[in-house]
Amino acid sequence: MASDQRTTHFGFKTVDEGEKADMVHGVFSNVASKYDIMNDVMSVGIHRIWKNAMMDWLVPRGDQKLLDVAGGTGDISFRFLKRAPNAHATVFDMTQGMLDAGRERAEADDMADRLDWVCGDAMALPFADNTFDVYTISFGIRNVTRPQEALNEAYRVLKPGGRLMVLEFSQIPNPAMQWAYDRYSFNVIPPMGKIIANDADSYQYLVESIRKFPDQETFLGMVKEAGFENAKYRNMTMGIACLHSGWKI
Repeated sequence: MASDQRTTHFGFKTVDEGEKADMVHGVFSNVASKYDIMNDVMSVGIHRIWKNAMMDWLVPRGDQKLLDVAGGTGDISFRFLKRAPNAHATVFDMTQGMLDAGRERAEADDMADRLDWVCGDAMALPFADNTFDVYTISFGIRNVTRPQEALNEAYRVLKPGGRLMVLEFSQIPNPAMQWAYDRYSFNVIPPMGKIIANDADSYQYLVESIRKFPDQETFLGMVKEAGFENAKYRNMTMGIACLHSGWKI
């Protein structure tokens, strides 16, 4: 008898949808303590430029309330709060180990009264409708089992006039450059993960998950499908990463 169980991808593997969240949780639990170091090494520090560009486009201000989904160790939230001293940020992540690592960062002590740390599922946010002014998700939405549902939830919890911003790895339009980038990703990053985090398999998954993520135009369509208006994107570093933006009008 044919099964009606829906499947999805975990890197290049096909798995039951119900299994993916636990598998992703395992990946980030394994790498939590070395996650920030690996980000610097893998991207040669360029991820910091991308995140600052995200803030430049976002322009945090006033007493805005940020929901930073897949916020992990707080990188985006810390940047947001530094630019908007009266704002408040909720760092939301599925992995408690990532949140715990974030709490241990020096910035977390300095901003403790303006930060909340919440563990949960991006497809079922534990927040009321129309709660936040800004929703960000940085290098996290490709790990969600059903990204469209995460975008739908983003729309739900944002206030009218609220802003969505997604920073994610994407596709390089130039085939030769994509080929070179693939060689680096598959041949360098997993061994690097083994050396620094003692975990090659998790970084093999992360590299594969990038290749399975929709291209810029396809993802733009998903943002619009969730209800966001004035949706657009900007490529970062030739399309290695991409910023998508949309508004709840």
